Amino acid sequence: MRLALFDKGRLGVVDGDTITDVTDQVTLPPAGAAGALHHFIEKVSTGTAAALDPARGRRVPLAQATLDAPLPRPGKIIGAPVNYLDHKAEMDYPTSIADLGVFLKANSSVIGPGQDVVLPYSDKRTDQEGELGVVIGRTATAVSADDALDHVFGYTCLLDITVRSGEDRSTRKSFDTFTPIGPWVVTADEIPDPDRLDLRCDVAGETRQHTNTAHLIFGVRELVAYASSVMTLHPGDVIATGTPAGVGPLGDGDRIVVEIERIGRLEVGVDGSRATPYDDRPGHRRG
Repeated sequence: MRLALFDKGRLGVVDGDTITDVTDQVTLPPAGAAGALHHFIEKVSTGTAAALDPARGRRVPLAQATLDAPLPRPGKIIGAPVNYLDHKAEMDYPTSIADLGVFLKANSSVIGPGQDVVLPYSDKRTDQEGELGVVIGRTATAVSADDALDHVFGYTCLLDITVRSGEDRSTRKSFDTFTPIGPWVVTADEIPDPDRLDLRCDVAGETRQHTNTAHLIFGVRELVAYASSVMTLHPGDVIATGTPAGVGPLGDGDRIVVEIERIGRLEVGVDGSRATPYDDRPGHRRG
């Protein structure tokens, strides 16, 4: 099942070129800022969610719907640094996720399909990083790799936008608009093996990244197990699984497209019109 938020927070089931509104089957009481899908995932985790019945909902053409981020405010976003060997080589990193562990991104950095990544600095490179996103469906604490997928609700496309400056990862990756997610979440039953998915990321009409999740250093099972050994994972949390080689600078007016096999296609724009010099950032001291 493909589950999306659309038209200012309605929950829909996507089937081909239509989307069916099932909001009223989920959100009583109101879902809140985390969104109707997050609310539904929490109900599923407690066994209190009724099965969604698209036959009871209002169907509209997908082309006429405005898609939102399916999870506009995840509880937390967990990043996997240097989780492909080819990216490790391209960035000349001496270490990988096995040495670095995971990091956190601000949940306020999420945007949805069709929105714009806003470049903060006019003189610092900001890169795209196309990734598979894993949505947690059940509370997970120190789960084994063998049991990890039992705690996954589904999968989505994700961009981990990154400024190449001197701050730590959480700062460089947490600017507002720096985590596009979407266009929907595909439930885990439709993805029998998340470590066998083709992934492509295009910028301005040219392919920059093309890989298969088979090349992850920590595959999805191992990544969920590792992350859960550090912090408890809750329903609706999102894990960004890492990016392959091919990251590169974004410019004003670019279009970024991430497409993942069996999941879908996420497209966002780039707005550099408000970028300012790096040395003008708050707190910078000259001399």
